[in-house]
Amino acid sequence: MSDRRISVKVKKAIGKCLLVLLCIVVILAIIVAAQFYHRSDPKNLKQYDTENPFITGKTTISAHRSGAGDYPEETLAAFRGCVENPDFAVDYFEFDLHMTADDILVLSHDSTLDRVSDAAAVFGAENVLVRDKTLAELKQLNMAAQFMNDAGEAPYTGLHGDAVPDELRILSLDEVLDYLTSAGDYRYIIEIKDGGDVGLAAADQLYTTLKARELLDKVIIGSFRDEVAAYITETYPDAHRSASPEEVVQFYFAALIGKKGFTCSYDVLQLPFGDAESSFGINLGTTTVINFAHAHDLAIQYWTVNAEKDMEYLASVGADALITDYPDRAAKILSGLR
Repeated sequence: MSDRRISVKVKKAIGKCLLVLLCIVVILAIIVAAQFYHRSDPKNLKQYDTENPFITGKTTISAHRSGAGDYPEETLAAFRGCVENPDFAVDYFEFDLHMTADDILVLSHDSTLDRVSDAAAVFGAENVLVRDKTLAELKQLNMAAQFMNDAGEAPYTGLHGDAVPDELRILSLDEVLDYLTSAGDYRYIIEIKDGGDVGLAAADQLYTTLKARELLDKVIIGSFRDEVAAYITETYPDAHRSASPEEVVQFYFAALIGKKGFTCSYDVLQLPFGDAESSFGINLGTTTVINFAHAHDLAIQYWTVNAEKDMEYLASVGADALITDYPDRAAKILSGLR
């Protein structure tokens, strides 16, 4: 047989293999897409007796980053907006903590400050870490400098130095709790962003603060850092904690197979919904997941739920809380369902 004929046969075989692989990829993509966009029938939701304080029998509203869609995130202006506007009906405030250079917990989602503030101009460098500055130094910043509303307006960009009002400066944990505890009876979702030894020290300080203020029963402490989550469980068993990413994965597969004897050391699940990237293309908002959680006395909360159709759907299948940038939208949707 000539080399030419062998070459043609090899090419045909490779072509067939590639076609088969392409078909497999397409089929898998269709299956994944169908699963991700699947919506459960609310009739499949089951009711369970519960002792979990975060399962109330209704879908509650959490202001994600204190209402980041309507206000500059995690600023006093945002907290005031959510508290004082009757259209918001906030049950929880969700915010994030980093430790400063002088070991004070402050509100910031990112470890650096450029995304929301004028830090690059004030400090003369980009990507300055919260951890590298004292609270006094951080108080120089306009934490709303980069904020843009839905109309495309940036109303606070031009404010610098003494022109920045206090409500747009960075907040310490004590400052925000002073305001919120005097403003109403709220619950809190507080995430520790630091990891390692700093994250453990942050957990210590947060727990001490909550204990002194008698807020432990109103707070869910979260962390994407597995070592911080494990430390909280081991050191502070009377604190409420949400699942770490590793624990979420373990829970999900347990729910899929209906694992017998499932146990865990957290009492709240905070799961992404509606965003394929955040959830790795997995649909976590099904009655299979929610029923399994409630059967094991676990509250289930979803983030970051900004689409009204997603709010309505998750409420219909028993989500315990919607963590949203737009609490006013959620309040409008939920009021129409009650």
